[in-house]
Amino acid sequence: MQSLIKVTVKGDQQLVSARELHNKLEVKTRFSLWTKQNFKHFREGVDFTSVVTTTLVNNGAERKLQDYALTIEMAKHLAMMSGTEKGYQVRDYFIKVEQAWNSPEMVMKRALDIAKAKVEALENENAVMRPKAIFADAVSVSDTSILVGELAKLLKQNGIEIGQNRLFAWLRRNGYLISRRGNDYNMPTQKSMNLGLFKIKETSITHADGHVTVNKTPKVTGKGQQYFINKFLSEKSA
Repeated sequence: MQSLIKVTVKGDQQLVSARELHNKLEVKTRFSLWTKQNFKHFREGVDFTSVVTTTLVNNGAERKLQDYALTIEMAKHLAMMSGTEKGYQVRDYFIKVEQAWNSPEMVMKRALDIAKAKVEALENENAVMRPKAIFADAVSVSDTSILVGELAKLLKQNGIEIGQNRLFAWLRRNGYLISRRGNDYNMPTQKSMNLGLFKIKETSITHADGHVTVNKTPKVTGKGQQYFINKFLSEKSA
């Protein structure tokens, strides 16, 4: 089909330049007055949208021009409203454009293009998340437990800006570590222990006078590392 007026595609819509349509219809009324007289019958944002184009003037400089992107349906109506033989010719052209657009072959092609775009988007997302998923799976089966400060460093490596002190505060605030002052301060809560997120390392210290004290240190298990990394990443993306 010979192209009478350029038709562009944006998403699932076919669009036409109002200025090009105005010229093709050979309307004698100047463009600004023509739009004022005719566009009142249509809805901005539905039938047309305002756009700005540029043109070169004699000295080579660019000049901005007001234009509008029209739907094919609106363009057909404007062609008929012109009441000229040229208007009928343009309308018949747009009907053929619509018929081609809605043919089974074109509908299938658009569906395949949409599916392809979705697949590519998922592949890109997976490519970003895959290293984090591999890391999370690796630590979940690891027997190595780490200190809370080391967990803060792992979180920072995964794009979560948090230091040791802020992480301790977050764990207390969210019920993973005991917040009341006393011998159990910063120790895992019963909830954390039941979930298998922490274990407690006990270190015996013999003092000069012979008495022995036991230091308790909370350490994050492999399961806990996976749990907290996933939790912070999900909150970040929410």
